[in-house]
Amino acid sequence: MSDSITPIITFVSILGTKRTVVMRVMTFGNRGSEMTIRKTLSIFLTSGISLAIALAFVAGTVSISTSPAWAEDDASIARGGKLYDKWYKVIKADGPKENHPAWPASNTKKKGGVTHRCKSCHGWDGLGKDGAYASGSYKTGIKGVNGMIGADTAKIIAVMKDKTHGYAGKMDDKDYMDLAMFVSKGQVDMKKYIDYGAKKSKGNAAKGAAYYNTICAGCHGMKGELPKDMPKPLGGIGNPQEFIHKILNGQPGEPMPALLALDVSITADILAHIDTLPKEK
Repeated sequence: MSDSITPIITFVSILGTKRTVVMRVMTFGNRGSEMTIRKTLSIFLTSGISLAIALAFVAGTVSISTSPAWAEDDASIARGGKLYDKWYKVIKADGPKENHPAWPASNTKKKGGVTHRCKSCHGWDGLGKDGAYASGSYKTGIKGVNGMIGADTAKIIAVMKDKTHGYAGKMDDKDYMDLAMFVSKGQVDMKKYIDYGAKKSKGNAAKGAAYYNTICAGCHGMKGELPKDMPKPLGGIGNPQEFIHKILNGQPGEPMPALLALDVSITADILAHIDTLPKEK
């Protein structure tokens, strides 16, 4: 491992009967490129040695920071992800009635508040015209925000407030910072986890079932039929890019937790399982 990278343990859990310790390591750049270190410590744990000692052994192989900064960053990124989704719902403002000035006249399928959502122009995958929104009802011809991955947040905020985007005065400083944090540090390389042609997750459905049944089913039901006011069960909603975004960052205005502490591959597994659930109520 390069000396220039200082990993930070951000998530520790005990998984399965073999009690595998999973440590998620933060590095710079796209979340899809983050490393996951997995150390199986069955020998230590089953022989009565404490988890703390076992972790200390693993810690000898990596440089570990005990700074809580990662938690603050993840909270900011997740909230920024919800702002990217539907900023006006997050800040409890009325949704705009008119089309966004930058919304192209060529797209007449979407109108009003939806045209002011970041994702509507730039896509759930951040790729804009080069991603999932290259065609369909959200086709705009507008470029993505993936070019801003790793960019300085001040630069991103300046773009939000420019004449084209027009968000100056519409949010407060924390909102701008959280949204900029998401754009800079929260974007995921969706093509790594989704088959764009088939519109399916590349994850492992069997693994995803274990996560879904213990994390998601409490609110969504074992068959993905809850809450009851959903127009379709989870299995029938489609749009895998949206699913991964919401699993990681949560749902604007709802108590749905952001699972950003999980490795992105786990969200792909969860999504693969969701695709096996009933499509109709």
